[in-house]
Amino acid sequence: MIRALGWLLRLAVFVLLLGFAVKNDTRVDLRFFLGTHWDLPLSLIILVAFAAGAALGLVAALVPILKLRHEIGRLRQSAPVAAQTALPVQDAPPAL
Repeated sequence: MIRALGWLLRLAVFVLLLGFAVKNDTRVDLRFFLGTHWDLPLSLIILVAFAAGAALGLVAALVPILKLRHEIGRLRQSAPVAAQTALPVQDAPPAL
């Protein structure tokens, strides 16, 4: 049931985006520096801008994740050494 609901939601998003693309098929002149320009449909320009932003966001989120994975690996390697050199734990005082 939940799987069917997920597919129904995907279909609804696809239909909405397809309708958006059909309604915004007007060609737009996108001008760059040095006199270069592209003549593309507005929906394609919006799609490319969205995809570039999503990719940039993923890359920005990936950097801290990779740093944390590296630190976890380093800590796992040093954990056996720390366990061997640890001082014995004294008995805790009785609870009141």
